[in-house]
Amino acid sequence: MIAKQSPLFLGIDTGGTYTDAVLWSEEGGPLDNPNKGKVLAKAKALTTRHDLAVGISGAVDAVLEKAGTDPAAIKLVSMSTTLATNALVEGQGGRVALIMIGFSEADLARDGLKTALGTDPVVFCPGGHDVHGNAAKLDLSDLEAALPELGRSVSGFAVCAYFATRNPAHELAARDLIREKTGLPVTASHELSAKLGGPRRALTTLLNARLISMIDRLVAATEGFLAKRGIAAPLMVVRGDGALVSAAFARQRPIETILSGPAASLVGARHMTGLDDAMVSDIGGTTTDVAVLDGGRPRLDPEGATVGGFRTMVEAVAMRTFGLGGDSEVALEDGALTPKILLGPRRLVPLALAGMVHGEAVTAELERQLRAPNPGRMDGRFAVRTGVPDRLSAGLTAPEAKLYEAIGATPLALDRLLTSNAQNATLNRLVARGLVHICGFTPSDAAHVLGRQANWDPAAARLGAELFARRRDGRGQAIAATPEALAERVLTTLTRWSAEYILETAFAEDGLDGAATVAHALVQRAVDAHPGIARFTVALDRPVIGLGASAPLHYAGLPPLIGNGCIVPEDTDVANALGAVVGQVRVLAEARVSQPREGLFRLASGQTVRDFTDEAKAIAAAETDVRALAAQRAKDAGTDSAEIDVATEFKVSTIEGQRMFIEAHVVAVASGRPRIAA
Repeated sequence: MIAKQSPLFLGIDTGGTYTDAVLWSEEGGPLDNPNKGKVLAKAKALTTRHDLAVGISGAVDAVLEKAGTDPAAIKLVSMSTTLATNALVEGQGGRVALIMIGFSEADLARDGLKTALGTDPVVFCPGGHDVHGNAAKLDLSDLEAALPELGRSVSGFAVCAYFATRNPAHELAARDLIREKTGLPVTASHELSAKLGGPRRALTTLLNARLISMIDRLVAATEGFLAKRGIAAPLMVVRGDGALVSAAFARQRPIETILSGPAASLVGARHMTGLDDAMVSDIGGTTTDVAVLDGGRPRLDPEGATVGGFRTMVEAVAMRTFGLGGDSEVALEDGALTPKILLGPRRLVPLALAGMVHGEAVTAELERQLRAPNPGRMDGRFAVRTGVPDRLSAGLTAPEAKLYEAIGATPLALDRLLTSNAQNATLNRLVARGLVHICGFTPSDAAHVLGRQANWDPAAARLGAELFARRRDGRGQAIAATPEALAERVLTTLTRWSAEYILETAFAEDGLDGAATVAHALVQRAVDAHPGIARFTVALDRPVIGLGASAPLHYAGLPPLIGNGCIVPEDTDVANALGAVVGQVRVLAEARVSQPREGLFRLASGQTVRDFTDEAKAIAAAETDVRALAAQRAKDAGTDSAEIDVATEFKVSTIEGQRMFIEAHVVAVASGRPRIAA
């Protein structure tokens, strides 16, 4: 029992499979010192996507019971999440409308915007600004005409105007119109980034709009649970760069929580090990996230985070996210005589988990399929609703709605559900919308078959392994003699792919082209002991810190493949939750001063544009503006003790010995510890 005067900190991480909680005390030293402080208790509960509060309460209640502490003693709650990252990797999210002002349809082909948009609606409107903030004529009549139908079929809107970072007036006009007519959430691009590059800014805004309902549900569930338990502490959320922001801040900018979980894990990894230089590999249920620690700080990606194949404008940890985890889909290579095991990138609900939750509804169907004389292509596969609110199913086509209606809260075998290939494509679209889960064989099931994991139903896992093992190779032979042989092959593949991804990340950080190909070749040589004419070895210059509940299992065989050690800390299973409570608030504000014509200096800061006839006065005003903006954003983000640093970068040229001003970029960075309850 901790004395009342010792403040307690509660960290929560909501992952794709598990929700973790850790109770932490400053006892022993300040939170931002490595290896200081004390873990009082930790616990896990299954993430319940239909009602996130259930998983959160399961983990937190277990922590409070283990620690035997009064909930009122908790002075700060901080949360990280992989939900946004997983949604982008798996192509999920709400249906949103993209409003492009001043752009043409050809702009959709840039920066992956058309691919990201998919079948979601887009409306083009005349308008926008030039590089100096001068406006073209705005016409929102097409948008206004489309709003009645869009308001019924989408969950939110994304608005991007040409050069909105230099003048956001047209985005603000569209935003206000949409809110007035529909009442739905609207994300404007200038609120997320001050960088140029319209299509990529539109992409970032689109993804943000898709994630709003998901993060909103997470925050609401957490706040509701905390209120019921009498925990009156501020709620913080980890951003993708490892900084903390208030829950209200995160609700408006959920895109900034992509890589939140991985960023928190890096902070936690450094805190647990005290290592300043390391590779960090965090394996979860859906993804493996690999990043580099340099000098005690995570490397950031100045070009913006890349998740699910999309390069965003979100400054985040330079993390490479791979669709590889304990719950990755296990599949076979097509068309090969000796097909390889393939893993991910899609997450499935493991059969062992489905069997534990639904019992006979799953195992009876697996046994039925095993009694068939020949293997079926849909053996060991089920569909089940995710349980999201009905409003998120808006805009389904007739075939999608019919199939969705046939799927319920109990897993239904795919060989009973689907009657055509077209229906399989329809099912995949429902999965992509986050409305349906597929249950099937995963590495987690393989671990249950071998007795290396035992928290779910090993009988369902073994039945799934038997079904998978009798699938045929190119010669018509079963791919594995026993369920155990199949399970060993799956787990070996996962470790091997983990080594490839760690080396690929190292090569990419070193600027090596073809990093994935080189990493694959090197690991293949190491695993197969290939006695080629050219002998070579590879070794990382720093150890790997292995994170995640399954890291002790999957990373035991890593050292010979990466040429260095692999450290798995004692509290690796809750690294994200631990990292969530040791971070700081960090926000920035930007302003730009340009010169549209000689003698005129135009300042764009926040949502205002002002003109000056004197360069020095324009720069001084810019610095005053960004300092005030940063202070306000820091307060909104959850700190009352922010330190603010302001830096100004000038672009000038010299013509005939005379200095010519082109542009100035002014940035204020505010940072400080989050406020805690009195």
